[in-house]
Amino acid sequence: MPDRVPVIDCDAALVVIDKPAGLLAVPGRGEHLQDCAAARVQAVFPDAKVVHRLDQATSGLMILARGLVAQRALSRAFEERRVLKGYIAIVAGRVADDDGCIDLPLACDWPNRPRQQVDHVCGKAAVTRWRVLSRDAALGTTRLALEPLTGRSHQLRVHLLAIGHPIVGDALYATPAFAAPRLMLHASALTLAHPVDARLMNFSSAAPF
Repeated sequence: MPDRVPVIDCDAALVVIDKPAGLLAVPGRGEHLQDCAAARVQAVFPDAKVVHRLDQATSGLMILARGLVAQRALSRAFEERRVLKGYIAIVAGRVADDDGCIDLPLACDWPNRPRQQVDHVCGKAAVTRWRVLSRDAALGTTRLALEPLTGRSHQLRVHLLAIGHPIVGDALYATPAFAAPRLMLHASALTLAHPVDARLMNFSSAAPF
């Protein structure tokens, strides 16, 4: 039987989990790709429904709705950008500035999918705020706090690559010089209104790296 995923919080409307790196968020194509965070949660909470996803390589906070009413409310909150998301990443190189904002449109790199790319012609708007937490001169890396204002596929990974600082351990976008046992990207914070009573909820998870 697959391991259970850590549950951060749950009530009658939602379940918040801490997804491990390497675990699919939702089922893939093929019988061998059915084990995923959603399936493991549904084994405990049969009414759990997906409202957003994390990349397989990314760890951290993921929220599932319980029932269709909560799913519609939470999905709308994500679509309308009323959910604040925070990530921690370790990137290649020494980031010179202390903070900044990346505003670059993204689209699928179809011949090389699932890779995404900056596309100023066909890309969809994508915005990421970032802030330096620390710099490691010995390893030649920088630890960043990230806040995606949009939710495009591979947004953080491609945006950081675009400014010359790919995430360490990124098998799709980083060079072998910055290989690591895992992608150094963790969904560390979620702030949102509860789908039933609208109270403000804050969830956090410390990065395991």
